[in-house]
Amino acid sequence: MGKPTGFMEYDRATSKCEAPAQRIKNFNEFHIPLSIEMQKNQGARCMECGVPFCQSGSMVKGMVVGCPLNNLIPEWNDLVFNGQWEEAVNRLLLTDNFPEFTSRVCPAPCEKACTCGLNGEAVSVKENEQAIIENAFEKGLIKPHKPSIRTGKNVAVVGSGPAGLTAANQLNKRGHLVTVFEREDRIGGLLMYGIPNMKIEKSIIDRRIDIMSQEGVKFITNTDIGKKYKANRLLKEFDAVVLACGASNPRDINVPGRDAAGIYFAVDFLKTTTKSLLNSNLEDGNYINAKDKNVVVIGGGDTGNDCVGTSIRHGCKSVVQIEIMPKLPDERAENNPWPQWPKVCKTDYGQEEAIYVFKHDPRIYETTVKEFIKNETGELTAVKVVQVKFGTNPETGRQEIQEVEGSEQILEADLVLIAAGFLGSESYVIENFGIEVDARTNVATAVDKYQTNIDKVFVAGDMHRGQSLVVWAIREGREAAKEVDQYLMGYTNLR
Repeated sequence: MGKPTGFMEYDRATSKCEAPAQRIKNFNEFHIPLSIEMQKNQGARCMECGVPFCQSGSMVKGMVVGCPLNNLIPEWNDLVFNGQWEEAVNRLLLTDNFPEFTSRVCPAPCEKACTCGLNGEAVSVKENEQAIIENAFEKGLIKPHKPSIRTGKNVAVVGSGPAGLTAANQLNKRGHLVTVFEREDRIGGLLMYGIPNMKIEKSIIDRRIDIMSQEGVKFITNTDIGKKYKANRLLKEFDAVVLACGASNPRDINVPGRDAAGIYFAVDFLKTTTKSLLNSNLEDGNYINAKDKNVVVIGGGDTGNDCVGTSIRHGCKSVVQIEIMPKLPDERAENNPWPQWPKVCKTDYGQEEAIYVFKHDPRIYETTVKEFIKNETGELTAVKVVQVKFGTNPETGRQEIQEVEGSEQILEADLVLIAAGFLGSESYVIENFGIEVDARTNVATAVDKYQTNIDKVFVAGDMHRGQSLVVWAIREGREAAKEVDQYLMGYTNLR
């Protein structure tokens, strides 16, 4: 520990956000980083605990405690405090292939498990991580390192999201020849088209892809495996295949009026906005536009929040976010103690912006959709919603949702965005490879394994574990790569 009294001397500090009035004018990242000196003080707050829950990545009551990547957090916090930036990035990259991604989009389970958070405020781990990797890029420390020896083995990775990129990165380092197939026109998967530009600017992704390309990874876009490029061909041409296609099958809302014009899945809304933004700064008009529309977002998670923030940047007339669950408490409940993940209400950037623009929180809790109302030409005009309550069925003991009689409400709506989660992999990929799935439609494997029922075929990321965090996708990509390497070589030296 560089400064034993650091956690008493320095208060927690994080990057400042541009005010909503300014940031809603564009789609740029809006966090202003701390100075190097202030960041060093934040590193000093780390106590290097005897039991560092921040890096444990263990499960407690079904929730992860600490970093799933087991990042060496106390070590690089100390190095930040001591100004040893090159050593810090070396320690960081031992466990995290893409800190520039995780430091932007991860919800930081490490900080939720920080011992400082037990009786105060957690160490700003996420900020320190971003400072380390961005300082390394700025100083030219992140350079291509092409393997000097190749194994002669060819591996195909299907999908270029965080799991696929991680698996490709690890296998290429090992010396295998790796080809990444992506069905979209740009590399990045979820990072490119599923997460808005204001959370991660796409130049950050392109910067890393350029390095991987120089290291020998081959990227092929506009190639839809299972449709344009069949599985049997892939299995003939490659020694192993890693499927990292994500959990891209969106959950629908099947109520009367679902066929109304003006109802879209959130992923399509976000994707078209980002694609048009990158192609033409939105000037081509090839996106689902919320301008001057009454928007209803169905779903209270991160994707729903992204839809709120994006709609406001479009210039929507109004926005409402429907959440079926009750509002979480503002403070930890007694039955949710540290170091468990805190089940508390979070007001994210999109909701902050809605409050600024419309003077009220856009969220409506304990509410579900009963009907989409359309006019005589089939266009959406309103959404009928109803309040719900949760109760326990005395016969089964299961929690059930019941409608509250007389609580129906009509919400004016020109545009509905469904952000109700995902139901696993898309069926055409599964069927084309002939791989088995579990009851949740995730690709089935043995426990803590990544090989499917088909020889040579492995799986990683959301396609394997279901919709999850980017940090879990990176963990899955690393673990799958080890298993592929073992399969190809009979042993592995990948970490």
